[in-house]
Amino acid sequence: MIRRAVALLGVAVLGGCAAAAPMPTTAPLTVVTFGDSVAAGTDCDCTPFPDLYAGRIGAHSINLAEAGSTAADVAAELDTDEGTEAVRGANVVLLMAGANDVADAFDANTGEQGYAQAADSVQREVTAALTRVRELRGPGVEVLVVGYWNVVEDGDVARVDYGDDGVAEAASATRYTDDALRRAAAAGGAAYLDTSAAFKGADGRANPTALLAEDGDHPNARGQAAIAAAVYEALPDPPL
Repeated sequence: MIRRAVALLGVAVLGGCAAAAPMPTTAPLTVVTFGDSVAAGTDCDCTPFPDLYAGRIGAHSINLAEAGSTAADVAAELDTDEGTEAVRGANVVLLMAGANDVADAFDANTGEQGYAQAADSVQREVTAALTRVRELRGPGVEVLVVGYWNVVEDGDVARVDYGDDGVAEAASATRYTDDALRRAAAAGGAAYLDTSAAFKGADGRANPTALLAEDGDHPNARGQAAIAAAVYEALPDPPL
């Protein structure tokens, strides 16, 4: 847990009397999260990764992620009173959105053309959201865009539900999504976090089933902890 103290030292002399220096104070850190069901902790019955990360750095967590949110929903949330106020007090902003956009294209069997169109929309909306964060908070905030290991089911559940061809299609849809998020992060002055290694290992071949809930889609407690650890590795010491 990070502890930061700012000691304000000084002596004011008024009428020959010295004023006592203030005691050191601890400035709180605040982590604000926008995103979808992964960041919200859906189907986990556990602490979601934004709150785990905040606890690790001794920060207050404002988790505004909601199940079903699209990239456009996240961009719109930044223009609400709640979203605006949260960002203005943030030291770290986490953003994880786009899976629902491209998952719809996957479910509709649109193929790569559909994935590309959905991903283009994700890139525009996430870039707009990041631009809004900078407008509200300026350079004094760390912003991290979190990518996906898969935008739909994975592991053993995916093998049963999709078959080998469907698993390959899911991987393609995910690549489109993550590439869009990576480009948006670069355009919006944010860092990008690839979570695929956390779930599938450095070579991308590990079976992520042990990190997933029974639906094969959302992270379980171990999966949430894995994302939190990756976020901490990316942002171990955010600014006050």
